[in-house]
Formats: sequence, C-alpha cells, structure tokens
Amino acid sequence: MVTINVAVLLAVIVFFRLRRRTEARSRFDEKVTVIIVIALGVLIAPTPVGQGILNILGQLASGVTQASR
Repeated sequence: MVTINVAVLLAVIVFFRLRRRTEARSRFDEKVTVIIVIALGVLIAPTPVGQGILNILGQLASGVTQASR
C-alpha cells in the first residue's frame, strides 16, 4: 500500500498550478490557488521543516530591520 503525505501532494499541485502563465488564469483559478497554498502552509507550519522556514524568515526579517537603521 502506498501512502501519500497530504502536504507533499498539495506542494505538487501548487507547483503545477504556478507553472501556468499568468494570462491564462481566471480570478476563480487564482482564488483556488491561494486557498491551496494557505492549506499547504497550515500543514507545513507545525512540522520541523515549517519551524526551520519560520526561523530563517525571522532571521532574514531581523537582518533587514537592523540594516535599515
């Protein structure tokens, strides 16, 4: 039996949806993509990978803030 991680499946869906040209997307298509990306973020956030991404983005934001002073 093959099991598929939902986060991986959503990441693949987002990848293929974002590869399409912007001109070919309708408003509804863009809204569906945003909902899928938010769902992916919610699934990834509590994992160690999500925490690592959060730490990296926090350090980046802190660096940008300190550089602007």
